[in-house]
Amino acid sequence: MKTASSLVAIGPVSKRTGCNIETIRYYERVGLLQAPVRSPGGYRLYGNQHLKRLTFVRRARSLGFSIDEVRTLLKLADERKRPCAEVRVVAAAHLGDVRAKIADLRAMERVLDETVAKCANGKQSDCPLIEALYREDSPSIPPSPRRRRKG
Repeated sequence: MKTASSLVAIGPVSKRTGCNIETIRYYERVGLLQAPVRSPGGYRLYGNQHLKRLTFVRRARSLGFSIDEVRTLLKLADERKRPCAEVRVVAAAHLGDVRAKIADLRAMERVLDETVAKCANGKQSDCPLIEALYREDSPSIPPSPRRRRKG
């Protein structure tokens, strides 16, 4: 059992991990972070394992992993007997998504660059960008970025 001195409230956890208090509560609700013990006054009290897990979740999220992917990675981390190859599969799939987003962003950059260049002097009465946005059949505007998963 943890001693009261080894447990900290949500505010210090938030400051220490750089994770918003509401986000910490959300991670508890969706099962990424185990519910902490409560003080006699009802305050959440977190231990070192909570801090480690929250750091893991926050870093994974900063790399763009979805909530579901983080859940999978945490399950694999909790079951240390599972081979690293399973983690690699999750990470490789995510890497593919990141590369696809980068390609979409480069296409958007190219279209915007071309359109801005057409508006170079800004003295035309009709704006090429506005006109391109109105046209449904504009071949130069790429589809919106891929959104393969939720979370």
